[in-house]
Amino acid sequence: MTTFTVRHTIECNAETFWKLFFDKTFNEELFRKHLGFSQFDIVEHRETDSQIIRKVRGTPKVDLPGPIAKLMGSNFSYTEEGTFEKSSKRWRWKMTPSTLADKLRNEGTVTLEPAGENKVTRVAEIIAEAKVFGLGGMIESTTEKQLRDGWDKSATFFNTWIRTGRTTG
Repeated sequence: MTTFTVRHTIECNAETFWKLFFDKTFNEELFRKHLGFSQFDIVEHRETDSQIIRKVRGTPKVDLPGPIAKLMGSNFSYTEEGTFEKSSKRWRWKMTPSTLADKLRNEGTVTLEPAGENKVTRVAEIIAEAKVFGLGGMIESTTEKQLRDGWDKSATFFNTWIRTGRTTG
C-alpha cells in the first residue's frame, strides 16, 4: 500500500473552489478535454443540509506498463463515489475500478488550506493499494504516477479557468 499527498495552490477563495469542484460544465471540460478521458459522466449529484454526494463514471486516458495493461484490459474505467461534509469542508472519495475491484483500493480526501488573499492550497491525501501477487508494487507505483500527473494537470486547469474569468456552468 502506498499513501501520498499532493498539494497545489489554486488562485481563488474556498467558496469559489468548491463551486467549481462540483460544477458540471467545469468537470466535463476538465476530464474530457484537459485530461483526455474518453468518458466522464456525473451519474448522481444530490445535496442535503449537511452533505453533497456525487457519483461519477470515467474512462481515463492511461499509459500503463505492458503487464498491467494486459491485466486491466483495454477498456479500463472506474466509478468514483464521494461525499463532501459541509461542516468540515472535507471531500472523501473512493474509486472502484471496472476490473479487479476486489484487489485494488484507491481512495482519499481533499481539503483546503488558506494560502493568502484569494488563494487556497488544495491538499489531496491519497491511498493506492493493489493486492495482486507479483504486480502489486508496480500497480501502486504506476497508480501514484498517474494520479500525481492528473492532480497536477487539474491544478493548472483550475487556475487557467479562473484567470480567464470563467465562472461556474
